[in-house]
Amino acid sequence: MKKSLCIFLSIVLVYSSCNMGGGNSEKKIAKGGKVYGGALRVNERESYQSLLPSSIVDVISTHIANQIYEGLVKFNAKDLSIMPSLAEKWEIDAAGTSYVFHLKKGVKFQDNECFSGNKGRELIASDVKFSFELLCVDTKSNFNFASTFKDCIVGANKFFQASKGKPNGEIEGISIIDDHTIKITLTAPNSSFLYTLASPSTSIIAKESFEKYGEDTKVGTGAFVFVVNSGSDNTILVRNDNYHNTDSLGNQLPFLDSIIISNFKTKKEEIENFKNGALHAIIELPSESVKDLIEKEIEDFQNKKPKFILERLPEMSSQYYLFNTSKAPFNNVKVRKAFSYAINKNKIIDDVLKGSAYGPGINGISPPTIRGYDISKITGYDFNPEEAKKLLAEAGYPNGKGFPEVRVILNSGSVKGADVVLEIQEQLQKVLNVKIDFEIVESLKQKLENEKLGLSEIYRASWIADFPSPESFLELFYGANVPDDNSLPSWPNTSRYKNPEFDKLFDAGKSAANKDESFANYMKAEQLLMEDAPIIPLWYGENYRLLKSNVHSFFSNPMRIRDYSLVYLKD
Repeated sequence: MKKSLCIFLSIVLVYSSCNMGGGNSEKKIAKGGKVYGGALRVNERESYQSLLPSSIVDVISTHIANQIYEGLVKFNAKDLSIMPSLAEKWEIDAAGTSYVFHLKKGVKFQDNECFSGNKGRELIASDVKFSFELLCVDTKSNFNFASTFKDCIVGANKFFQASKGKPNGEIEGISIIDDHTIKITLTAPNSSFLYTLASPSTSIIAKESFEKYGEDTKVGTGAFVFVVNSGSDNTILVRNDNYHNTDSLGNQLPFLDSIIISNFKTKKEEIENFKNGALHAIIELPSESVKDLIEKEIEDFQNKKPKFILERLPEMSSQYYLFNTSKAPFNNVKVRKAFSYAINKNKIIDDVLKGSAYGPGINGISPPTIRGYDISKITGYDFNPEEAKKLLAEAGYPNGKGFPEVRVILNSGSVKGADVVLEIQEQLQKVLNVKIDFEIVESLKQKLENEKLGLSEIYRASWIADFPSPESFLELFYGANVPDDNSLPSWPNTSRYKNPEFDKLFDAGKSAANKDESFANYMKAEQLLMEDAPIIPLWYGENYRLLKSNVHSFFSNPMRIRDYSLVYLKD
């Protein structure tokens, strides 16, 4: 496995000149030589799914939501530490169950016609209460209650059961002290509660916005305003002139006039548009593309002022295949283990990914980038064809005889998804003499819907941490969130894996008094997960990122947290 690294390479490439400033032609200089103005142009290969906080489940929606909404606290994009946001300070009692948050005064919602006079009003404690109650309402589009406030805030479960599609009563553990102070009481100490409050699912929205727009609400207190019906395929965010925050030098944020998010579907399109000036950045650049760019332009970036900057860093992410454990043949643990041993992950990394991975997924689902959590202590599955054959025979399918055809579902925007599934198809045929088919659906949204409803036997999946803890990965397998009726959707545990001992260890990790105790319980839970094998971890992620050198304060971090309010363009 590669050592933890973050290599920065300065590259000068000579292409046709293009003004990448965008926005206003006249720019204002701020303190510290920073610059106001311009449009940042980035690309997402999939469209966002939903910007309603309780419905956000994909990373693209998260990237946008983090610009238009804010929570009580947020992640520092530099180091992933928790820092104040809408709450300027907070106190936690000695028992670790009572949190009192003091809201920043003068924070206003973005101007919108949902408010009187189309002017955003001041945010107060009742907005926090409303937003948190909305997250505890039982609706088909609420996918985040289970991963946020369920079993966490006093009275949240009772409120959810009574809601039947709309708020009903009050949540006992949420109380308003005054317009700028709110108290939240937990059922038990929770080591990750502040992380939960930094997620986009706990963003604060206004009641007026939800009443006017419903699930299509996009009005927050953030640095950028969502432009509705922009008239193009692009997603456009524009500067919130009434934003409340400043940088460390006292400069009013944000610096940019706008953010333009295009939807080029392939890396080839992205690279071409980066070259011709239509993009400021390429995120997730394949290693072979990096090699090709450098080799072709080697004479142009030596001993010259950098024009492009290449970054390479490990990520807090995992790519894996997920079994539907409620369906034959993968309700048999020996079949799941046989598949796990039959796949040569190093071959996938070398031959298909061309080295674009931090390392093979031979331990657990948690990546090796979580500080203080040593995944090398977890025994997973390395390539062992003889053991794979033995287990499949014990499961009743000697040399694949009688094994049913099974199907993998993946979405078209997945990282080399089609190439990977073809390699896995070939490996399973060679080692186990079994046939798997696959289906590529048009969108991530469709793939997630199929996954929630359990419509196939295997799914290609990936997860990037919501917060820097193994909890963010292990929560995907918490059995208490799985409905008893297999016809009902299951989220986030789409494998429908259930093991009471795993749940017990997971709960112990969440309520632990300190990080060491918490991680010790999570490691036991993850080892048990690997023994039950509801997933095949394939590889742990790393990322190449190419930036124009005039893009400043676009910080890299393993969770891909983006804070565009700090970004400025300066040649």
